[in-house]
Amino acid sequence: MTTGPAYIPLSLLVVFASAKLLAELFERFGQPGIVGEILAGILIGPYVLGWMAPNDFLRFLSELGIMFLLFRVGLDIRASSLIRVGGAAFSVAVAGVVLPFFFGWGISAIFGSPRIEGIFTGAAMVATSVGITAQVLAARGLLHTRAARVILAAAVADDVLGLIVLALVSDIARGSVHYIDLLLTGALALGFAFFIARFGSHAFHRVIPRVRASLALAEGEFALAMTLLFALSLLAVYAGVAAIVGAFLAGMALSETVDRRVAELTNGVAELLVPFFLAGIGLHFDPTPFREPATFALGVAIILAAIVSKCIACGAAAGLRFGRADAIRIGVGMIPRGEVGMVVAQIGLNMHVMSSAVYGVIVAMSVATTVIAPPLLKIAFRGPHPAPESEEEMMRLG
Repeated sequence: MTTGPAYIPLSLLVVFASAKLLAELFERFGQPGIVGEILAGILIGPYVLGWMAPNDFLRFLSELGIMFLLFRVGLDIRASSLIRVGGAAFSVAVAGVVLPFFFGWGISAIFGSPRIEGIFTGAAMVATSVGITAQVLAARGLLHTRAARVILAAAVADDVLGLIVLALVSDIARGSVHYIDLLLTGALALGFAFFIARFGSHAFHRVIPRVRASLALAEGEFALAMTLLFALSLLAVYAGVAAIVGAFLAGMALSETVDRRVAELTNGVAELLVPFFLAGIGLHFDPTPFREPATFALGVAIILAAIVSKCIACGAAAGLRFGRADAIRIGVGMIPRGEVGMVVAQIGLNMHVMSSAVYGVIVAMSVATTVIAPPLLKIAFRGPHPAPESEEEMMRLG
C-alpha cells in the first residue's frame, strides 16, 4: 500500500467500497450486511489480498465510527426504559462475565498454558462488544423490544465489569493487586453510567431548548449534540469506561430532546464511518497461528467456549426474569467480542504474558464471535416480540 499523497483517499476508497460491496451482496442473499463488511476487512487484509493492513489512520476512523454508532443507538432509546430493566441487565452482565472467564481459563489450563496466560485468555472472553449487536438491532428496528433493552443495559454493565477484570489480571501479572483502586474504579464507572442514565435526559430536556434558541448556526442543534457526544465520551474515559459508553449515554440523554434533523445528520455520519469499524475487525484476522495442530485445536475450543458460555450464562440469567424466547435473544445478543477481546489480548502480549500464538487465537475468537452473532440474532428475533411492559411490571422484573 502506498504511503504518498494518495494514501488517505486510497485507504478510504478500498475499505469503504469493499465493505459496502460485500454488504450489498450479503443483503441480497438475505444475510445481515454487517457480516459482509467484516468479511471485507478479512478479504482486503494482509493475509488474503494484502491490499490493506491495520494502521493508526484506520484505527482512528474505526473508533470514531463506533462512537457514532452507539450515539445513534442512544438516540433511539429512552433512559427510563433502560433503567427499568437495570436489575435484570446487571444479573445478565455478571453471569456473562463469570462463566466465560472460567471457561477461557480452564481451557487454557487443559492445553497446558501458563497460569497467567490462561487468566488473560479468560479476561479476553469477558466483555461484550455492544456495537455489533446494536447495529443489527437498529437495522431491524428492534431497539424498542424488551430483549434489546436488556442487552444494551447489560453491555454497559459488562464494560465496567470487564474493566475491573482486566485491571485485576493486569495487577496479578505485575505481582501485586490493589483492591481499593479496583473498587474505586468500579464504583466511579458505575456511578458515572447510572448518573447520566438517570438524570441526563431530564437535565438536557431543560437546558437544550434554551441553548438552542440562542444559537445562530445553521445546524446549531447538531453542533450542540456533537459537543455533548465528545464531552461525555471524554468523561467516560476519565471515569474508567470506554468512550463508546459515553457516546451511548449522550445519545440516550438527548433522545427525548433533539429534533429529527439531528438523528438524520447522525445517521449520515454513521453510514460513512461505521464500515471502517466493521472492516477494521476483519483486518486484524491472522490465520497463521492455526497452521499448528495444537493451536488450531485451542482456537476451535476457545471459539466454541466463547459462544456457548455467553449463551448459557446470559440466557440462564435472563430466563429467571423473562420467557424462553427472550432468554435466547439476550444470550445470543451478548456473544460478540469484537474489538474488546483484541484490546485485552494486545495488553497481554505487550506485558509478555501471552504468546503470539494465543494472541492470534484471541483475535480469531473476537472476529468469529462478531461474524456469527448477526445471523444468529436474525434467527433469534424471528416471530412476535412482547409488547412494551407497563412501568410497574418492568420495575418488578428489574
